Amino acid sequence: MPAAATPGLDRFWAVIPAGGAGTRLWPLSRSASPKFLLDLTGSGRSLLQQTVDRLEPVAGGRLVVVTGAAHADAVAVQLPDLGPDSILAEPSPRDSMAAIGLAAAVVERRDPDAVIGSFAADHVIAEPDPFREAVRRAASAAADGWLVTLGIAPASPSTGFGYVEVGDPLEGHAGVHAAVEFVEKPDVERARAYVAGGRHRWNAGMFVARPGLLLDLLAEQDPGFAERLRTIAADPGRLAELWPELPRIAIEHAVAEPAAAAGRVAVVPVDLAWDDLGDVDALARVLGADGALRVLGDASLVSAEGATGLVVPGSGRVVAVVGLDDVVVVDTPDAVLVTSRAHAQRVKDIVAGLEGAGHGELR
Repeated sequence: MPAAATPGLDRFWAVIPAGGAGTRLWPLSRSASPKFLLDLTGSGRSLLQQTVDRLEPVAGGRLVVVTGAAHADAVAVQLPDLGPDSILAEPSPRDSMAAIGLAAAVVERRDPDAVIGSFAADHVIAEPDPFREAVRRAASAAADGWLVTLGIAPASPSTGFGYVEVGDPLEGHAGVHAAVEFVEKPDVERARAYVAGGRHRWNAGMFVARPGLLLDLLAEQDPGFAERLRTIAADPGRLAELWPELPRIAIEHAVAEPAAAAGRVAVVPVDLAWDDLGDVDALARVLGADGALRVLGDASLVSAEGATGLVVPGSGRVVAVVGLDDVVVVDTPDAVLVTSRAHAQRVKDIVAGLEGAGHGELR
């Protein structure tokens, strides 16, 4: 179906939550310069800019970025075509439901008949065309009153991602299915069963719906939460007052899981190369470090012999790596990380301890 003929797409708004410090990508990602503001793929564009580039053909300039107050100016610099009314600054992190819900409430006031789609700013998608087609299908179903998610074909039995079970085809919407349930990050045995069974897809946290429906579904679970979001949208001057009262909860727990149990969620299965840059292992994978040594940055500063993994030279010093498999070395002017890909998740523990060790300025 051509883009212009897709129901819901002519009033489609892309919402981009751009938050979090990305502590598992330390010392590349810091609280003052989080991962979504960085070029972590060597493309010359930050993760945030790549996300906007990917969505522009379907959003047509209708974009809202929700970010921390400390990063709003940097977002504006990176996205100079985005008006100030399209950058919503959170006073403090309150998890994905608050961020996406605020954007939904704002868009609802601007266009009650809109369809919104939420897409995180730190995802890497190598194939934008199938992604955009999936968004078009999702927008069409959302225009008919469904909460829709995109289900990514699992490349492996990952225990780091949640899953969504794909049900029967949705009548009247080609390529869209009922969503049976969402499943939290499973153990290895269950993840292998999901991949082998073929009915489960990775839950990438991409949701498409009418903003009013999303807020009404939230109101069914927590009326006060939805009411506060709509109040802030109507009176932005109350943001500082009401924001601290909002629960810290992910959109999956707040809305998607109960809505799926009630038969109100649809899923668009899509096959594409997708990754969530959550840690240095994911970064190594995206850069092609499986069985090889990859360098992000100036390769002339890296000398390696019999090594595989990822090296990021950022201090101007030469980094030498000898005889190590799946190593990760990140060299910055004020901190050096040396770990293995297998222990990538533990980097956040190091960051958590910096304050107590007297190095809070490095976080």
